[in-house]
Amino acid sequence: MPALDALLDKAVSIPSAAVHAHVDRLRARNPEATPAQVLALLEKQYLLAVSASGGAVGAAAATPAIGTGVGIALTSAEVATFFSASAAFALAVADVHGIGVEEAARRRTLLMATVLGDQGSKAVSTEVGLSSSGWARTVLVNMPTATIKRVNSTLTRRFLRKQATKQGALFFGRLAPFGIGAVIGATGGRALGRTVVASARQAFGPPPDRFPRVIEVAAGNGTPLELDAHRDVRLVEAAPDARRDGRPGAYDI
Repeated sequence: MPALDALLDKAVSIPSAAVHAHVDRLRARNPEATPAQVLALLEKQYLLAVSASGGAVGAAAATPAIGTGVGIALTSAEVATFFSASAAFALAVADVHGIGVEEAARRRTLLMATVLGDQGSKAVSTEVGLSSSGWARTVLVNMPTATIKRVNSTLTRRFLRKQATKQGALFFGRLAPFGIGAVIGATGGRALGRTVVASARQAFGPPPDRFPRVIEVAAGNGTPLELDAHRDVRLVEAAPDARRDGRPGAYDI
């Protein structure tokens, strides 16, 4: 679907340097914070952002002076904002876990799986033969690009079905008059955001005990620059794209 592809491509295009810089600023402002505490700060920031964005669009769309056509344009733009915020959040979580995600296809996997919630984790698990908990490092760092593309095809189909229902309900709710749309927008945006937060926790597993000194990145897209003075990059070669028994979801990794 071209429209979805365009939304996802834009959402995952955030520069890695911006993600790393944001995490580093949080750490600098909270020098005693553990990885778990930094992740909690990232979650709080993200939920505030998606709630504020949804509420603002809902309030504008519900204003009687704004026509339905303009309201629809506003709510469509907010969907794109939600995807972008979700991608930035998920990539920041990856950074705290010592995972760099440079390839657009891998970023799309992470974004779609976390926005889909439990369905996303189960889809990844089924496709690559991993547990639905703690799959992120293996998929984002070790899986070959061909496998990632297969995973994305599965996620896209589920994504289209589920998001059409979830975003559609919020979409029309935000057009409700006299401020009701603002409430629906804020609470609905926060509910969607909570799904992403819970999915990210499931995908990456428990926080590391300490901040990694080395960021792992899947090889094959050029050698990234060092992230900062305190962290280096380790390129990880992808596992062969081979299935052990010829069935989907059974890969040598």
